[in-house]
Amino acid sequence: MRIIDRYIFRHTLIATVFVTLVLAALVFLMQSLKFIDLVVNSGVSGLFIWLQTFLYLPGFFEIIMPIGMVAGVLFIYNRLTMDSELIVLRALGFSPFRLAQPALVLAVMLGLLLFLTMGWIAPISKSEAMSLRQDIRAQMTSLIFREGIFNEAGSNLMVYIRDRDNKGRLHGLVIHDSRDDSKPASTVIARSGVLVSSKAGQQVLVYDGSRQEVDPKTGVMRRLDFDQYTIDLPQAEKEKKERWQEPDERTTSALISGLSDKGAESNSNRRQLRIELQKRFLLPFLVPGFALIGLSLLLIGNHDRRGQNRKVLMAVSSVVLLEIMFLGSYNLAKQSPAGFPLMLLTVLLPYIVAIIAFYKENMIRRAGEGGNAA
Repeated sequence: MRIIDRYIFRHTLIATVFVTLVLAALVFLMQSLKFIDLVVNSGVSGLFIWLQTFLYLPGFFEIIMPIGMVAGVLFIYNRLTMDSELIVLRALGFSPFRLAQPALVLAVMLGLLLFLTMGWIAPISKSEAMSLRQDIRAQMTSLIFREGIFNEAGSNLMVYIRDRDNKGRLHGLVIHDSRDDSKPASTVIARSGVLVSSKAGQQVLVYDGSRQEVDPKTGVMRRLDFDQYTIDLPQAEKEKKERWQEPDERTTSALISGLSDKGAESNSNRRQLRIELQKRFLLPFLVPGFALIGLSLLLIGNHDRRGQNRKVLMAVSSVVLLEIMFLGSYNLAKQSPAGFPLMLLTVLLPYIVAIIAFYKENMIRRAGEGGNAA
């Protein structure tokens, strides 16, 4: 790579990273605002909230990264024009496409990075965020239990808590369980306990206590002393069912395996998996595509040292329009087969327009050189 290529590449990279980080910070703050009420009103640990927001962040890079790329291109190439650097390079014989190459190399690299992020990092992060929600739900459940009174945790399940420390640990527990009609009612008395969340649901782990029940036939009380004992809390029927893993929570390899296993998914679920897989393969192409929009507008045609605000505005408008078209066609694809061709057309449109524009510019340039030679 020549020194000029390295110069343009480095400055475009810095600008793109800066814009991407700024956008990521804004998204992070906006997402964290959704959980402020949860922290203030429910007393849930702020660490859980920040961690969950961070885990959701990679899923937004499918929008942030293409915008960051085109913003970096527009800023750097417009500045190079205002500083007359591009004008000098054009006079030295550099074609518009030759000047666009450093930015296109960067765009391809970021497109590959976006493919990896969407294919593996973002799904794993979102899956972890969903698991974290279960822990938050368990924390919120512990806050429902009021101290010093008998709390109804469900039908025929009463829980008494003497007090709770600042770490959420429960002390002085009395739990009366008469949910199972086939078994005698039992009373658990424990020195301490804690609420936890597992795949089976929410549970109360109690320590250093005893379990007592009276045999209805003999009237004899049976007692069992324990160091640790587990009591399952009741769940709603919809929570008892195993949650179907959403397509955006699955890695690309998991989506492919889900499509190949015809017996594991219903037709509607398979359609969702296929659409998500199509989006993951198409969306990374928007990064070079958006870069081509800015490059074709700023490098082709006349140049004004005072700036190219009109061309920059046209590029921004085109990017916004294409982003809306892609998201709209993606949502349409969930309902109709016509959505995927529109997604493909939206992705290919910047390439088609840019190739035509660069080709015409090259032909005009050659014609001008031929006229001067004559």
